[in-house]
Amino acid sequence: MPVSFEYTDDGLEEVILTGKGVSPGLAFSKIYVNARGFSAPDIYAIKPSQVESELETFSRAVAVTKKQLEGIRETVSDISGDEESQIFDAHIILLEDHVLHEKVEAMLKERLVNISYCFYAVIQSYMEALRRAQDSYLAERATDLEDIAMRLLDNLLIMGEKAPTVDHEHVLVSFDLTPSDTVSMDQQKMRGFATEQGSYTSHTAILARSLGIPAVVGIENAVMDVVGLANCILDGTRGLLIMNPSRETVDKYKVLWAAEEELQIRLRSEANLKSETVDGRHIILSANVEFSHEIELLKSNGADGIGLYRTEFYLLDDDDVPCEEEQAALYAKVVKEVSPGMTIFRTLDSGGDKMSGEVLLQPEPNPFLGRRGIRFSLAKPEIFKVQLRALLRATAYGKVGIMFPMISLISEIETAKALLQECHAELVAEGVQVSDDYQVGIMVEIPSAALLAGAMAKVVDFFSIGTNDLVQYTTAVDRVNELVSDLYRPADPGVLRLMKMTVEAGEQNGIWTGVCGEMASDIELLPLLIGLGVEELSVGVNKVPLVKSAIRKLNYQECREMVQEALLQSKAQDIRALSHALAKKAYPIILNHVTGNE
Repeated sequence: MPVSFEYTDDGLEEVILTGKGVSPGLAFSKIYVNARGFSAPDIYAIKPSQVESELETFSRAVAVTKKQLEGIRETVSDISGDEESQIFDAHIILLEDHVLHEKVEAMLKERLVNISYCFYAVIQSYMEALRRAQDSYLAERATDLEDIAMRLLDNLLIMGEKAPTVDHEHVLVSFDLTPSDTVSMDQQKMRGFATEQGSYTSHTAILARSLGIPAVVGIENAVMDVVGLANCILDGTRGLLIMNPSRETVDKYKVLWAAEEELQIRLRSEANLKSETVDGRHIILSANVEFSHEIELLKSNGADGIGLYRTEFYLLDDDDVPCEEEQAALYAKVVKEVSPGMTIFRTLDSGGDKMSGEVLLQPEPNPFLGRRGIRFSLAKPEIFKVQLRALLRATAYGKVGIMFPMISLISEIETAKALLQECHAELVAEGVQVSDDYQVGIMVEIPSAALLAGAMAKVVDFFSIGTNDLVQYTTAVDRVNELVSDLYRPADPGVLRLMKMTVEAGEQNGIWTGVCGEMASDIELLPLLIGLGVEELSVGVNKVPLVKSAIRKLNYQECREMVQEALLQSKAQDIRALSHALAKKAYPIILNHVTGNE
């Protein structure tokens, strides 16, 4: 896509906001702001002559809201007494707070955008301050403010404020985004996003990388510090959001953009080459897929197949779980399109930071340690069997792997396989065409699975190491908690040893081992994975050409020797340094490009 942003001399000072780049790439566009809690009103510019009428509209909306609150207070007083109704006295005081009104007016005059957005932005800053308060009473007051804000915004809209929909290209700035938010975005309009919350291994970040959307997270006070409709450059590689970029900055990023385009052209030209090291070690290079429309990209980017099809994005996309016929139709379509390559379907992996699936799950105090993955499926066999039957029906159309997530016990594998065999027998008895030639595997993402890999290898056909969770559960670091994000280290020596145990157990029992976590697409750590003896890598569709190019420049024996030295280290940074040195030796240009070094 050509650069569409040009420098505009509007006299505004360049502002650089720094966060953490979680999805590489560049976006040139205007800022659109949204924040968590209730839905944000659209933002649009107004003329200086409209300021007074906007303030009058705001005053009328405040008056109407106050009258509504007084009515609610009287009703509550009649039902529950004066003590319960006093909360609405506090609401009215907040509604009429003169400091709040002054800030809204100041923002209106300074930024010349609609009054509802000005109120929204100011009230969000109040709410975030309260949410972050250590005092539980103050934190609870954020709910009171949200109630007032929603009511006032509704009244502003009722009074006739008509805002245009976001039908222009933009960079979205938000407090946070859920995976479902990311999936539902109009990718033709939304060029990238920046958030205050998030981490590199949150599922939202993983989706952004898979979809090829530049993203930056962890920008402090982003929602309040940016200006809606301002020109910006989003740098997902270096973790920057640059508002009102100067001519010098724009020229610099045009050069970077051209270099990015040149590299992508070269990588795509190598897409059909074999993914093997310079000394002939072949690595199966597959793709992680969430949506069937990615399959076309998968083939053009040179992937061997699908190493991880995340079925939860299909199963949990609506209020009702798709029936067997609907699931079977989708799975069969995917298998046929990927053939002759293999498609590995991961069975439902709800929970954690993925789509909530409230239709399926009850709220849990700690979802990452709760009924995730195979635990949920085994607890809900009526749902699980529908998926298993649909997956088995897809085996008639090509190579299929069925992979169980979140395995921690051998008994879980045995129970899941027994249900699978039961479904197979039912389908055969019903005269449904199914194949006996499919593979059953597990994700190794819990330390107990790695420790029991020798026994588990005897009852499955393959291992796929899910490094995102393996790192999380090995190091006891919540991978979506930015407060401990610096402790989340894929090159942790404990993680390395568990991966080595898993690969060796697979080799000793004649089964293959792959990696489908984000570590598989980290070309700085790629020498480590190759040296461990991993036979398959599954990466985001957009990362396939990059990883293939890197594989083709590595020497397998050198990687093996480096891993032997890495296994002697006791610090993650020392292990990463060894892998980085080998990567830099093999492919310095693409490594510098990916890490943002110039």
